[in-house]
Formats: sequence, structure tokens, C-alpha cells
Amino acid sequence: MARDHTVSGIDVGTSKITTLIATIPEEGDARVIGVSSVASRGLRKGQVVNIEEATVAISQSLEAAERMAGTQVGRAFLSVGGAHIASQNSHGVVAVSEPDKEISESDVKRVIEAAKAVSLPSSREILHVLPRGYVVDSQEGVVDPIGMTGVRLEVDTHLVTGGATAIRNLRKCVEELGVEVVGMAFGGLVAAIATITDTEKELGVVLIDIGGGTTDVAIFVEGALSYSSVIPIGAINITKDLAAGLRVSLESAEKIKLLLGTAPRIPATPDDPSADGGKSAKGEKGDELDVSGLGLPEELRMLSRKTLVEGIIKPRLNEIFTMVGLEIKRSGFGGMTPSGIVLTGGGAQTVGAVESARRNLAMPVHIGEPKKITGLVDEIMTPAYAASVGLLLYGAKGESDHPGSMFSGFGKIGEKVQIKGLAGKVIDLVKSFMP
Repeated sequence: MARDHTVSGIDVGTSKITTLIATIPEEGDARVIGVSSVASRGLRKGQVVNIEEATVAISQSLEAAERMAGTQVGRAFLSVGGAHIASQNSHGVVAVSEPDKEISESDVKRVIEAAKAVSLPSSREILHVLPRGYVVDSQEGVVDPIGMTGVRLEVDTHLVTGGATAIRNLRKCVEELGVEVVGMAFGGLVAAIATITDTEKELGVVLIDIGGGTTDVAIFVEGALSYSSVIPIGAINITKDLAAGLRVSLESAEKIKLLLGTAPRIPATPDDPSADGGKSAKGEKGDELDVSGLGLPEELRMLSRKTLVEGIIKPRLNEIFTMVGLEIKRSGFGGMTPSGIVLTGGGAQTVGAVESARRNLAMPVHIGEPKKITGLVDEIMTPAYAASVGLLLYGAKGESDHPGSMFSGFGKIGEKVQIKGLAGKVIDLVKSFMP
């Protein structure tokens, strides 16, 4: 029992594919033993558009991580993103099977199955069934009903669904490499696992994960995920705006964007008294950004920081956060998130992102960085790897969150019996009605 076991996570994103391999001790944090991140190919806005290219890129990432870890990956967890992700909340009610005794695990399993019985089109697939809270008889707010006594058991759940085709294509890319997909998880949920504390979840918090091609929004209320959605705009749109505005290649625009995000702030600009102290020439010089050291093929030398930030980057950030604001309004949980916004993902490092979020959403904002892992973590302790680290922690937590293996220790067997069997019957039934 004391032997550590290994967990692998493959985070397939629009801009990069990250593979992490970690050993999970009985106690303590996950220890990363293999890390690899390669440029993504064959994906657009989080969805596979070229299976062959995507498979090659995933293979490169997987092999590099395996070499570092000195182990072969046979099973892995996979992150899912893209605008096809949607969510809904549902309610399940069952009668407790033995009212004179305690509520058992099978009762909880039955009530979650009841909540799962929602009408979904055949093109949708359930990714997660997340209990938000239980009601035993008329007592609300029960976190874990097992062992309690009651006659009627109810549950409020949050269902995260995805497009069946998009999920199947992503799974196929990994399974073609001989790796079994143990579970698939929504990117916003796993990013939250790595960056948000239990206290923040309990108070109510909004996670915004700005990836390459998409932005994930996950709203937590009273400790549970209550709303999930994906906006089809990401950090790559900022890069494209810079490329168009400066008339440079995407690669050059990306280098300039990263330089802007890491370049130190000029103290003369925000300080009004010193800025207006008759040294306008110095102020103008402070506004200039030296890009000659980047070795750009366009041979640019000096650029105006104000033009880049105020004229090109800020409008796109405002658009992203305006759309996030609309999602928060649509969720109905607007006034229930006093912990504010946790900003993560590679796009969170864009210059002015925190200020833009604070201004557009009128909530406290801070950058969320991955936590709860040790080992080879030097290059992954940044917001850009929040979802990758979260996927690993999600896998380490076990398979209890997967709809197929709900509360079962049989993992993949349970999944095949409950999900694939049921889906197969439904498909066969639909086919029987077709001409």
C-alpha cells in the first residue's frame, strides 16, 4: 500500500501540448518526474482539425516526458477544451433503499444517476457530473450524506458536457499512440484545482483561464463548480492583432508580446508628479520599447509602448473580459463571488490583463499560479501551466469524478459498462428508426 503510483496528464491546448508525469505518494504533494511542452499542431480553438498533425505533436510531447521520467506511459488523463463545452445544473431525487438504516454509497450513486438523466442531444457527451450539495429529507447543505439517516435523498449536480465528435477525435489522437485514456477533464475545472484554495471556492470565486485559442470560465459557489463555459477568443488573438498592427509575422508579434509582459514598468509613467516634472524628453524615452535584441527578421528597433498597450492589446483584453462579464451575468451567480477573479493561463501574463479585468468586471483580481506539486517544477510554476498541473492533481485524486467510474474502484471497466453500454444502446435505438 505504501508504494507510490504514477499518474500522467496530457494537456492538449491550442498553442502548446504539455505532458506531465508524476509519482503520487500516500501522503504529501505529487512529485513531478517528467515534463515536456511542445508547440501545438493540428488544433484550432481547442479542437482537433487535423488528426495526423495533432497525433504527431502529442507523440513528441509524450516521448520527451517519458525520456525525462525514465518510464513508459500506458494510461493518461486528458484535458478537453473548445467552444463545444457547455454546462447545466440538474436535480435528482430518490427514495432511500433502507430508510431504517443509514444512507449507503449505493443510494448516493442512484441519486447521481437520477440527476444525470437529462435529455441531451446525441451529439453531446457528459464529461463531469459534479455534486453541488445534497438534501436529506428537508435538511439542505449536506456535503456527504453517507452514514446519515433519512427517507428521501436529493442532490443538486453540475453537468459539464462536450461535443461527442470533438471528444472522440481528441481521444483517438492519444489512443493511436497506444496510450489508454483513463479520464477526460474540462480545462477550466482542472485549472481551478491547481490555483484556487478551498476557502475561495467556499466564498465564491470566478476562474478565468486565458489559453491560446479559448478562454475558460468556471464559477464556484459554496465550494462547488456551478457554471462552466468556454469563450472562443484567447491570447493568440492578441498576437494576431499585434502582427496586423505592426505588419510583422506571428512569431515576431509573439516575441514582442512576451517582452512587453516581462519588461519592467517605467516608474515615471504612473507617477504624475515626477512624470510632469519638466522632463518630457525622458518620459518619451521611457515610452520606447527596445526590440532590437529579439533578432526579428523585420529588423524593428524601437516601438512605442503606449501604442502597443493602449492601442492594440487593451481593446482585445477589454473584449475578452466584456464577454466574460456576459457569461457571469448569464450564469445568475453574479453577486455570489466575493472572492473575485482568479486569472490564469498563458494569457494572464499579458501586459495590462489584471487591470483590464478589474476595470471591466468590477471585482478584485489576482493571478493564479499552480500549487500543491513538487519535483521538477521550475519551468511549470507559471499561470501558463495551471491546467497541466491541475490535470495531474485531478488524476492523482482518483477517478471518482468521472461519470463512468462514479464511486467505483474499477475505473475503466465501470466506464465501459455504464457509459459505452448505455450510449451504444441509445445509438442502436436511433438507428432502428432511421430509414
